[in-house]
Amino acid sequence: MPKNKLASRAGYAARTWVAITLLALALSACGGGGGGGDASSVVPVAPRATIAAVANDRVGLGQLIFNDRNLSEPRGTACVACHQAAQGFAGNHGSTIGVALGSTPGALGLRNAMTNSYMGTIPALSFVTTDGETEATGGHFWDGRADTLALQALGPLLNPLEMNNPNRQAVVDKIAASSYASLFRQEFGAAIFNDTDAAFTQIGVAIAAFELARLQPFSSKFDAMVRGQTTLSIPETRGMALFQNAGKGNCAACHLMNATSGRPEDSLFSEFTYYAIGVPRNTAIPRNADPAFFDLGLCGPERTAPVLPADVAPGVTIEQFCGMFRMPSLRNVAQRPAFMHNGFFKDLREVVRFYGGRNTSTVSNDLPSQYQANVERTKAPFNRLASDGAALTEAEINDIVAFLRTLSDGFQAP
Repeated sequence: MPKNKLASRAGYAARTWVAITLLALALSACGGGGGGGDASSVVPVAPRATIAAVANDRVGLGQLIFNDRNLSEPRGTACVACHQAAQGFAGNHGSTIGVALGSTPGALGLRNAMTNSYMGTIPALSFVTTDGETEATGGHFWDGRADTLALQALGPLLNPLEMNNPNRQAVVDKIAASSYASLFRQEFGAAIFNDTDAAFTQIGVAIAAFELARLQPFSSKFDAMVRGQTTLSIPETRGMALFQNAGKGNCAACHLMNATSGRPEDSLFSEFTYYAIGVPRNTAIPRNADPAFFDLGLCGPERTAPVLPADVAPGVTIEQFCGMFRMPSLRNVAQRPAFMHNGFFKDLREVVRFYGGRNTSTVSNDLPSQYQANVERTKAPFNRLASDGAALTEAEINDIVAFLRTLSDGFQAP
């Protein structure tokens, strides 16, 4: 990747973080208190233990909503069910097949639940053309279908394979009947429940305020190292070097980081772009039982394919993005129970081994033939010939995993 492109993306990431910081401050000024950079602030707490403490606190209200098990149909599933702190703020509600279990028996979604930590760093979906290359970037969910954190928070509430509410009114009625309904009125107006659409929108606003304030504390060992408060172990240091080495992992070319800036916020570990990398088909997903069905990411089926802007590179069509999924941040990645959009991998070493072993001859068994050309084959390490062998040894894989474990929040210096 050209240096000017890397510099442009690094600058873009920094500008994104500044914008998100200002947004968090604005939400706080509107009633969001809290914040919290310590490890304890990362873990959502039980709602009933905090109701008396969240008056005039949008962040606390969002935390109550996020943890409320009464907001599903049938009742019993909260947002936190798929976003457990101990599982990297992912978790799939206890499902072991790689995709999320819903609130009804046997309801299994199409995709792996993404972490909801550091989601405030994600810009809205756009198509950016640089040096004659057009890339999709940003947007929430694997396919970018929600432009904002607040909109993303509302999606699972109405998804029949997730929290399964029939409509907005059903969700608003549950909030109105909750033990914190008076706090919701206090925050958004005494008559808020008289307007279903407005009340539903503010549910997302409250959850977003909580996620912005509490779920991106930059409290990992890596962050402490960047601040000069600790040093990495020898395996972790080797792993970071391999992570950045263009001839080895080359991970940092896309999972952007800056270990020397002194600011953890400069290392978001994603450029938020979209790739088709040839992840194997997860045959345990119920919809994949139909051999003619394919999850095409940006092209559906969970969204309609986006319309390209007029300034894309010559010859670019939306079909060239079919089968692509947004790159998540690697922060808190080591705790996740499943990886990739379809949850095919269940062990972090398997993921790194896949990256180091995949090459230009890869044919994806989870894409139809007309989209095989969309599989990434030009960026290292995916640009190797089969005869080149794997880019990483087992010892190097172990070192990279050791480094990735330093990205988990809650580090306590010895």
